[in-house]
Amino acid sequence: MGGSGDEKEVSLKSGQHVIENLDSNKYRIVPVNVSDDNSWMDLVKISPSNTVVFIALHGKYGEDGRVQGFLDLLNIPYTGCGVLASAIGMDKIMFKKIIKAENITTPQSTSNSTDTNLKFPCVIKPSSGGSSVGVTIVHNTKEFKKAVEKAEKHDTNILIEEFIEGIEISCGVLGNDKPVALPVVEIRPKRSFFDYRAKYEEGLSEEICPAEISKAMTKKVQDLAVRVFRAIGARGFSRIDMIIKDNEPYVLEINTIPGLTPQSLLPKEAAAAGIPYPKLLDRLISLAIEKGNF
Repeated sequence: MGGSGDEKEVSLKSGQHVIENLDSNKYRIVPVNVSDDNSWMDLVKISPSNTVVFIALHGKYGEDGRVQGFLDLLNIPYTGCGVLASAIGMDKIMFKKIIKAENITTPQSTSNSTDTNLKFPCVIKPSSGGSSVGVTIVHNTKEFKKAVEKAEKHDTNILIEEFIEGIEISCGVLGNDKPVALPVVEIRPKRSFFDYRAKYEEGLSEEICPAEISKAMTKKVQDLAVRVFRAIGARGFSRIDMIIKDNEPYVLEINTIPGLTPQSLLPKEAAAAGIPYPKLLDRLISLAIEKGNF
């Protein structure tokens, strides 16, 4: 947990919540705070024969496949996706290319800020990163330049996406070879969109789980979430964010290490499926052991 990116504080909260809910009678818990001084590299000294690394490291280095590659070299099993799926999930531009190739509906987008076909409103976001850091909804050319500059502070590559107005939802998926979708959660932000503050400050959004959508739409969304999960080769767990417009779900992105704080969506979805938080952690660890390193 931790790191040095924009999501450090969220990662620390996720990590602490995981620590507090792991069964101390079942596990010997060793907190590893990834910091800039590389002291966390003492992890290498842990014997891999009886170790599973629980990754609650959101964003840079933790969610982009780098720490996964490091652990693969040490032959230490870890929770969540492997190197390739993590890298794809973190790179919104590459993720878009893959799901478009799979004929999965997603908002139109470009990575070219000088594209003459741009229409307003649109959403500008850094290509990498999460928690809606650096994301802006733009309504006119005056706002456009500032939004691009804001996004570029977090990544030199940016994604400019068609703004889709509709029902905002998210669907978690658990599993390895036989992934299963969790109940769908509906998000009703009390701000202009589900931004960083709305995600992590109490009272700034309402999350309804199960989502107040039809059974047919629920199944459609869950099937789509599993399709996206399989399309990038995900494993362990992930959360897929979508917008429903005109009875059609549009896939926005995948989170390969979704938030694990008390406010986070995936634990709420698991609870709605009858999986309390400590049991969810057990399940993720079991999936890590099951897949091993490959």
